[in-house]
Amino acid sequence: MNAAVWVFVALFALVTVLGFVAARWRAASLDHLDEWGLAGRRFGTVVTWFLLGGDLYTAYTFVAVPALVYGVGALGFFALPYTLMVFPIVFVVFPRLWSVARRHGFVTGSDFVRARYGSPTLALLVALTGILATLPYVALQLVGIEVVIGALGFSGDLPLIVAFTILAAYTYTSGLRAPALIAIVKDLLIYITVIAAVVVIPAHLGGYAQVFAAVPPQHLLLQPGQGAAFATLALGSALALFLYPHAITGILSANSGRTIKRNMALLPAYSLVLALIAALGYMALASGVGTDPAYAAGFAQYGPNYAVPALFLRWFPPWFVGVALAAIAIGALVPAAIMSIAAANLYTRNIYREYFRPDCTPAQEAQVAKLASLVVKLGALAFVLLLPQKYAIQLQLLGGIWIIQTLPAVIIGLYTRRLHHGALIAGWAVGMAGGTWMAASQHFKAIYPLHLGDFTIPGYAALYALLLNLAVTVALSLLAQALGWRGAADQTDPADYETDEDVATGSA
Repeated sequence: MNAAVWVFVALFALVTVLGFVAARWRAASLDHLDEWGLAGRRFGTVVTWFLLGGDLYTAYTFVAVPALVYGVGALGFFALPYTLMVFPIVFVVFPRLWSVARRHGFVTGSDFVRARYGSPTLALLVALTGILATLPYVALQLVGIEVVIGALGFSGDLPLIVAFTILAAYTYTSGLRAPALIAIVKDLLIYITVIAAVVVIPAHLGGYAQVFAAVPPQHLLLQPGQGAAFATLALGSALALFLYPHAITGILSANSGRTIKRNMALLPAYSLVLALIAALGYMALASGVGTDPAYAAGFAQYGPNYAVPALFLRWFPPWFVGVALAAIAIGALVPAAIMSIAAANLYTRNIYREYFRPDCTPAQEAQVAKLASLVVKLGALAFVLLLPQKYAIQLQLLGGIWIIQTLPAVIIGLYTRRLHHGALIAGWAVGMAGGTWMAASQHFKAIYPLHLGDFTIPGYAALYALLLNLAVTVALSLLAQALGWRGAADQTDPADYETDEDVATGSA
């Protein structure tokens, strides 16, 4: 084995050990879903910062964002305003969810919906939507690992299966503590890799002026008609991101609402790194790695996703290639673990306990969650091994369209009960069907050309589907109110939504 493989294996072994050691970190009984799936809700500002960073900035971010810039140009930079928009939204909204979840012992967003609206059906739909949107996301983390393994010169599925087995083992053993501890190593490696890349690669290419001069002009600016697509992709992605189960799991594991707010003030530091990562797409264009015969096999197999690994293979010594590729692979393990835990929490709390074993003990509930997390990862592995990668990417686009349909029940529900649960169910159905149809009509591309008279507005299908959802939900809620139809009793109290600052000042 060359130096790159040795370094990669050593770092992978390090995080594997940390994954198992994490079971003893802030030790508590992991035979309780609150401890296994949320780490006892005891993470402070520093750990939460690493956990959320590892949760939201995935291997697909480090591979797909520069790949999109490499392939289509400036449109790929929509990820920057989207990450800047999402943190103020979370700063305002999610301390309320943390507060009510802490007081009632909610583990998932569906737990909150069940209590808020008294509708098992609505809670089930939110849970199923979360699981459905998460599965292709887990699969894409494994795709990231597969690209890295291919760049190291390994062929076949065995290395990916080994990585999956390690991930499954320490997630089962340590729960959320494992990705939280590993996220610290992952972030350090990512920062080292990105800083080295944005210094060394432009130096080899003659500076940033030469990099941008070598990029085709059509890649530097948004093309006619892309403005609306850019804006709606950014806004729709920002509204959807923290509705994903793994993002809610990261939020609910914090030890206070103040911790969440501090992290929303600190996490934009990742946006700076994301801008630098996106610029790697331009560096790949300037380097000409896509036309270099040395990397032809990689591009033939993985497409633009191979652009970043090819950059490191070309410009860095083997030992640092091992560091960089390990950073990407570990960047896949952390979110994959959190996603599988979040999906397992949803299945166990909102399907298994709700419909199959209402009388299950905490230990039985935790055991089912551990097994469910294995099934999620196994399904994702089968998805990667049995289907061409292009289908994984297409379905991931549907993930955002699907998960954003839970916004009225979860986010608006944190502020008002005026939306009727039946109207929310109807709005969800229309949004899911409409969004899926829009994507399917465009061969599962994210952008849908909305025709309004003589105007055509190409935009993110998720946002258009959400508008349909809201229109139906509001209209039917007003009709229900006019007819005197009342929903079930709200099991939460206004005081449950008070944040730390509200309690301190005595305001609601």
